[in-house]
Amino acid sequence: MNTKALYGIIVALLFPIVGFLIVKYFSDQATVMPRHYYADTVIVTTKNGKQYTDTVWHRVADFSMTNQLGMPVSWDSLKGKIVVADFFFTHCPTICVPMTKNMKRLQESITNAQRVGDTTNPYVHFLSFSIDPERDSVSRLKYWANRFQINSEKWWLLTGNKQAIYDLALNEIKLGMADGEGVDSNYVHSDKFVLIDSSRVVRGYYSGLDSADLARLSRDLVFLTMEKNPKAKSTFASQFLPIAVGSLIAMIGFGVFLYLFRKKSK
Repeated sequence: MNTKALYGIIVALLFPIVGFLIVKYFSDQATVMPRHYYADTVIVTTKNGKQYTDTVWHRVADFSMTNQLGMPVSWDSLKGKIVVADFFFTHCPTICVPMTKNMKRLQESITNAQRVGDTTNPYVHFLSFSIDPERDSVSRLKYWANRFQINSEKWWLLTGNKQAIYDLALNEIKLGMADGEGVDSNYVHSDKFVLIDSSRVVRGYYSGLDSADLARLSRDLVFLTMEKNPKAKSTFASQFLPIAVGSLIAMIGFGVFLYLFRKKSK
């Protein structure tokens, strides 16, 4: 093999590796995970003279509700799920109808690319809590679900004890605390969609009536799915960089060896 051919092979290997590194760099820069909210505890430890800070984030407390199918629901029913939640009531004359329609569009837009034709995402579930549980019985929730053709496998409308629902909204999901917005504690009527990760930690608040906020929620859902399921990328993809770099080093080493061998032969 002559020197020009060897250089050609090295360059042919170098270009795709450099391209991969550039794409990976900009992809990493663009991937900004949704922030965490509301620390319960900050633990500071010192090891080998260096200080480490570990934050324990507030986890939304468990609840016991009933969905539109009459089934009991709690966080145990949602283990491993990322949740998008909102608060509504079926007699609402203002924002609840457009919010429900936007939630439906969001739910339908999430797809599972692992299986062609599957329009569900196994990691995401939607919850709509009624703030008027006295009137929003199971049958009334069923009516609302039928009206908007809600997929009960992926989206539950929930009713239950009013005090428990309001405590969940105000003290656990903390509606109204984001961005200093106030919510009437006597009647929790908010336009917010709340993103909760699979560890039950709040990761974002979004206006259910704003298209830009809904686009941000859709993006953050993708990022949280990646955070929850880091093995979603193929094994080969995760090993491509070390394989490529190793191959390049081997080729350069082979080139140096060949050059020295040819020089010695002369």
